[in-house]
Amino acid sequence: MDSRRVVTVSARVDAAVSSTDSVEDELELSTVRHRPEGLEQLEAQTRFSRKELQILYRGFKNECPSGVVNEETFKDIYSQFFPQGDASTYAHFLFNAFDTDHNGSVSFEDFVMGLSILLRGTVQEKLIWAFNLYDINKDGYISKEEMLDIMKAIYDMMGKCTYPVLKEETPRQHVEIFFQVSVFIVLPVIEICPTFWVLSSSYFFSSTEDG
Repeated sequence: MDSRRVVTVSARVDAAVSSTDSVEDELELSTVRHRPEGLEQLEAQTRFSRKELQILYRGFKNECPSGVVNEETFKDIYSQFFPQGDASTYAHFLFNAFDTDHNGSVSFEDFVMGLSILLRGTVQEKLIWAFNLYDINKDGYISKEEMLDIMKAIYDMMGKCTYPVLKEETPRQHVEIFFQVSVFIVLPVIEICPTFWVLSSSYFFSSTEDG
């Protein structure tokens, strides 16, 4: 083969490889939409140690390479813990509670701040967080309708795991009892449905340690 043709072919191959690398770099950069705050700052703002934050972050990045999670992805991850029921509605409410700045996504900071309260916060902090979950329209009050929506979502999520088997009117009956006895202090969601918090923390810890 003519040496000039060899040089020309080689140059074209190099250009193609360079172009491919450039595209891959751009794609990789485009997927990283959010970079979290420094570990020192998060350690000061939460009740997690630096090591725990590192483990949580590795697990978060495995599931959410972009650095943030949208609602659909959140629902997909959450549903893995409740395959026997329909967790989509409750996951929607939970996502809104984690999405504190209401921008349609949950960052790593949002996630660990909420998880820190739910796992290691004071009773008052947990109650405030749970009140925010139940106060769906964020007007500072929890109506019967809002509590009923949450209760239905919880029972739908638990599916066939409830015993005895619940009747269709059971959620409304429970809500009526809450309001009849004037118990307007919202029960923390971790007491109503503790399974998620145990599984979620274990999931993020184990998934990164195994890797």
